[in-house]
Amino acid sequence: MYKNLAATIKGITDVQTISEERKTVLQPLVDYIQQKVNSGQEINLNFICTHNSRRSHLSQVWAQVASVYYHIPNVHCYSGGTEETALFPKVAETLTNQGLNIFKIADNNNPVYAIKYSENTLPIIGFSKKYDSPFNPVSAFTAIMTCSQADGRCPFIAGAEKRIPITFEDPKISDGTTEQTKVYTERSLQIATEMFYVFSMIKK
Repeated sequence: MYKNLAATIKGITDVQTISEERKTVLQPLVDYIQQKVNSGQEINLNFICTHNSRRSHLSQVWAQVASVYYHIPNVHCYSGGTEETALFPKVAETLTNQGLNIFKIADNNNPVYAIKYSENTLPIIGFSKKYDSPFNPVSAFTAIMTCSQADGRCPFIAGAEKRIPITFEDPKISDGTTEQTKVYTERSLQIATEMFYVFSMIKK
């Protein structure tokens, strides 16, 4: 992994910062992944938020990086929304500052980003899409609801084997304020820490 990313990871692998209440919230995802590992199956995780612009992308990226860090094979992370908008630029900036290499491969109203965590790996493709986009799996996946609005609006996710609510406070609340960089950094690190906790619990 990139040197700056490795430095960020070194600072988040201390799971003591995660409360017991939060670990309880995360446990169904641990159980789902463990079940798939035990049976040698592909692990498809679709992180879903209302606009697929902030939290769902952060979750997708950090879950994929955590799976690689802990050498859990056959993990494929996706994200989607109840509607399509665009990946918010501050998310890309935040992840870049935390050590990932991000560049646009299509620049329009809904830019497409290549997000790399290592020089010699395929990038994570980041762009806003609906959760049932053809880009995402149509079956044999778990739907992880990263915001309460999406959780409430989507009582049924077609094709999902399991639905797991793991919600995060929206960093959007800081947009247009002097606290924006701080809030996005903290939310990204919170999500990273929790995804690393999840994959650290998997027994191979």
